[in-house]
Amino acid sequence: MTGNAIFPSLKEQVAFVTGGATGIGAAIVRALTGQGARVAFIDLDAEAASILADQIAADGAPRPWHRSVDIRDTGALQGAVRQASDDLGGLRVLVNNAGNDDRHAVDGVTPDYWRDRMAVNLDHQFFAAQTAHPLMAAAGGGSIINLGSIIWVVGMEVAPAYSTAKAAIVGLTRSLARAFGPDGVRVNCIMPGAVITERQRRLWLTQEDLERIRRSQCLPRHVMPEDVANLALFLASDLSQAITSQSYVVDGGWV
Repeated sequence: MTGNAIFPSLKEQVAFVTGGATGIGAAIVRALTGQGARVAFIDLDAEAASILADQIAADGAPRPWHRSVDIRDTGALQGAVRQASDDLGGLRVLVNNAGNDDRHAVDGVTPDYWRDRMAVNLDHQFFAAQTAHPLMAAAGGGSIINLGSIIWVVGMEVAPAYSTAKAAIVGLTRSLARAFGPDGVRVNCIMPGAVITERQRRLWLTQEDLERIRRSQCLPRHVMPEDVANLALFLASDLSQAITSQSYVVDGGWV
């Protein structure tokens, strides 16, 4: 479980997480605050964000900075990254977690829907990283962690736009790692598998699905948000200071 390991280099470091109110994002926010990082996060769901911040504060950690931001509004996204860095003292970690895996058939995709899926799942990762880069360079370096997915590897037919965006994140990660490396800014990607979040249970997962996932994996256990957060802590910390331009799968051995 997250919290067993201690990463001293994360204490007092400023971290920014997109889509941090629920699911994997919330697990990452909790993990970072548990390490003593100064955490900022954004999410469109203002109520869920406030509830999470209250829970973290009630557990004895500093209440994270949070704002309600639509990641499709690039100006608002970039403004939030800069404001959090100013308010908390110099950005060192960015976790590009936000996304939406709504199911969609090929025949039903319109040009407008396609562009919206790119905006929700891909575009904001570039613009958040573009904004974070000079802030991290000024602070002495940093770590950018992009959230991809194994969906494009396994070839699921129910979300072609989402799969395309997640595949593109691997290429984006490698390009940004090369561009930002001279300034001491590392860029890596986490590719989760079938992570069992409350949203997945509510919208998609049946008992049959859960059993099928178990059979697809090498490990006979569910992958939980905390499993992704554990890797994010390592990639955010100085223990990974020689690691960049890489993509890491957290899927229980599915792919």
